[in-house]
Amino acid sequence: MERSPVTSRRGRRTRQGLGAAVAVVAAGALSITGLTGSAQAADVNVAKNAGFESGLANWTCSGGSGATVSSPVHGGTSALKATPAGQDNAQCTQTVAVKPNSTYALSSWVQGGYAYLGVTGTGTTDVSTWTPGSSSWSQLKTSFKTGANTTSVTVYTHGWYGQSAYFVDDLSVSGPDGGGGTDPGPVIPAAPAGLAVGATTASSVSLSWNAVSGATGYTVYKDGAKATTTTGNSATVTGLAANTAYQFTVSATNAAGESVKSATVSGRTAVGGGTDPGVPSTSVPKHAVTGYWQNFNNGATVQKLSDVPANYDIIAVSFADATTTPGAVTFNLDSAGLNGYTVDQFKADIKAKQAAGKNVIISVGGEKGSVSVNSDASATNFANSVYSLIQEYGFNGVDIDLENGVNSTYMTKALRSLSQKAGSGLVITMAPQTIDMQSTAGEYFKTALGIKDILTVVNMQYYNSGSMLGCDGKVYSQGSVDFLTALACIQLEGGLDPSQVGLGVPASTSGAGSGYVAPSVVNAALDCLAKGTGCGSFKPSKTYPGVRGAMTWSTNWDAKSGNAWSNAVGPHVHGLP
Repeated sequence: MERSPVTSRRGRRTRQGLGAAVAVVAAGALSITGLTGSAQAADVNVAKNAGFESGLANWTCSGGSGATVSSPVHGGTSALKATPAGQDNAQCTQTVAVKPNSTYALSSWVQGGYAYLGVTGTGTTDVSTWTPGSSSWSQLKTSFKTGANTTSVTVYTHGWYGQSAYFVDDLSVSGPDGGGGTDPGPVIPAAPAGLAVGATTASSVSLSWNAVSGATGYTVYKDGAKATTTTGNSATVTGLAANTAYQFTVSATNAAGESVKSATVSGRTAVGGGTDPGVPSTSVPKHAVTGYWQNFNNGATVQKLSDVPANYDIIAVSFADATTTPGAVTFNLDSAGLNGYTVDQFKADIKAKQAAGKNVIISVGGEKGSVSVNSDASATNFANSVYSLIQEYGFNGVDIDLENGVNSTYMTKALRSLSQKAGSGLVITMAPQTIDMQSTAGEYFKTALGIKDILTVVNMQYYNSGSMLGCDGKVYSQGSVDFLTALACIQLEGGLDPSQVGLGVPASTSGAGSGYVAPSVVNAALDCLAKGTGCGSFKPSKTYPGVRGAMTWSTNWDAKSGNAWSNAVGPHVHGLP
């Protein structure tokens, strides 16, 4: 086609003292002396590694009873899990520097079995508090005052003998700095990476991403608006419309604030009705007209998809763009060249065409489109990127128009992989040049035969080619009924089903350098193939009533000529037997 240039055991206690038990400082705990002075310090959390984000650093747990876990957590990515056993109540301690004659607020979040929180060595009255256990996070709180000569205290947490494990997170000893300082405050986390779409239904899209260090939660956005929040690195957005593409981003949050949003991904809901295909549900009629729609302005009529006449059954959006990733493609709507046509309008027009029973597909290639699928990696990249475009825009399928040639081995792999992702509704068309379909040994022909069970139609370009051999071995020149029928015969006799053969021609003399034929010639060639009438000097040995139809480059050049081509060829194709 012609493209415009443009993520130590403790002694056992009796149960009698359950509610007022005070733990003894674990053997070997180090005392950290603080500084005395008369000035009142600003309140800080003098506990270190209070959220257990650095494992058990600064903490000593009896009998190896403690460990850090990633779930459940109250904040951040880690919490303490301590498990009582036998004569061990799973006590974990930390000695912190405090200021004399000062008041401190002591708190922590706990979950699981019996959990105690307390402090010793205050120089005044040691305190503790406890809970018999809970299935969700609850906060223990108390306070204490230091004596005139107290420069350090020991904070502890423990469970109870014979009871289940307990969890602790986000402990705080808040008061004047005793000289030991505090852990650095939280910083705004980085943007989440690896955002990806998982399972979809007609009303939901599942998402996942890589966990972010320091994040305590995540916010998911749908089309720029807040959709849901979560403390994990996955979420399912519900309440969505069926068969609709949405844009998703996610941010990470903590006490310091919210990160910038992640890269955007697109996810499309299923069509509903109990099915979950990857592509919108439409069908190609027995006899169909294909038209290429230009995503650029090269002198033909500039169109929106909504401007494409109803005679076109398949609309091939031209073209996808190559990326720096081998085999991968993307699509960029030329809004400026299309008089301000927006992406939202474009997507809405695709849905409107589909509602009218039409198929809108993305074409890969064209005169200047160089996409190479020549390895397993590039085949995977091709399938994944095209499927991503299908999800984002709602395309019904893909057209292969690679005029720089194809590798049948890897293009076949790519298209089969895409079909497995997208489901049986996928439309696959091809637009090889005449030279590409002269022999079944050619790479394009081998690709077509290699995907025959999932191939919709091959619309060979019967133009810009000069003279070619027909299936009878004779040479035919472009621009005639014989050229169309004798070359189509090669495909029909070479293994393609008649429903997979279409005649590709220019819509006007401006649509190609050479090979234009009047719509009446196209109709005559179709009659010759389908019914055995209207033939020239070449007449096929049998008829092919199932021949699919015709294709043109382009709907824009057709519009430039008052839609003369589609007005003549469209009704004729639809009237074939």
